[in-house]
Amino acid sequence: MFKRFAKLMNDSTGATAIEYGLIAALIAVAAIGAMRSVGTKLNGTFTNVEQNL
Repeated sequence: MFKRFAKLMNDSTGATAIEYGLIAALIAVAAIGAMRSVGTKLNGTFTNVEQNL
């Protein structure tokens, strides 16, 4: 029983997967924010072009 518990405590694969998941979530949030900013600027540019035509 103690060997099984010690093996479980030394296993770090779950922690690594959680860390990778958190990093991926952070990258996704940053990408969404950047895309929204670019999208707003692009929409303004197309509106300006439409009005000048």
